[in-house]
Amino acid sequence: MAETSQKDTSISEKKPVFSIRRFIPLLLLAAGLAGFFVFGLNKYFSLDVLKTHRETSQFWVQNYGAVAAVIFMLIYSLAVAFSVPGAVFITIAGGFMFGPYLGTFYVVIGATIGAVIVFLAAKYALVEAVLRAKAYPALKRMEAGFRENEISYMLVLRLIPLFPFCLVNLVPAFLGVSLRVYTIGTVVGIIPGAFVYALVGDGAGAVLDAGGDLKLGIISEARIFAPILGLAFLACIPVFYKKLIGHKIFKSE
Repeated sequence: MAETSQKDTSISEKKPVFSIRRFIPLLLLAAGLAGFFVFGLNKYFSLDVLKTHRETSQFWVQNYGAVAAVIFMLIYSLAVAFSVPGAVFITIAGGFMFGPYLGTFYVVIGATIGAVIVFLAAKYALVEAVLRAKAYPALKRMEAGFRENEISYMLVLRLIPLFPFCLVNLVPAFLGVSLRVYTIGTVVGIIPGAFVYALVGDGAGAVLDAGGDLKLGIISEARIFAPILGLAFLACIPVFYKKLIGHKIFKSE
């Protein structure tokens, strides 16, 4: 009898019941991404759109600041949740509309909300896959590594752009990272990059306010050139990281 009960327990652990219902949240997010292209919303991701709507955006920020901020954060959170390509442009728009500091703040809030939505949807959908994956030693070690120092790993993934933002939203859910650690790592980790891109947007707005134009020549402007150097530095971090650390944090022993 004892052997039979043990067999039944092991079978239930190895073969959790599959439920298509768990994938509904992820399917809704995928539908949102499809709708983004179907309705041609990608055409609004350009410097020309910022230039054309500069006065309108200023009017909204000056007269309906709180409403404009909420709408911006809602748009950003949906863009991240739907894994829309070009979310960086929205970050630039944040600095363009609200300045580098408030722009960064609103970007971090919106991006974190969107990332948490993806994380929860993935965790809900992949719970059965995670149970199955625990049978593989390599994945066990990887999960153990995350659990040993979750916050450090999350900060590395967010601060160092080795992987796409949307991929980093999904992987921690598969590796069993807690929601608290995931949220803290996301908030802290995206601040530097968000601030640099918001500086770019703020510089672009300053050029327009001074009667300039958003053309290639604006790169020579100090308020544009400085944050671009910052972006270049961020882009070089993975190279330095690979040479100094050698991917040890991502390798299973």
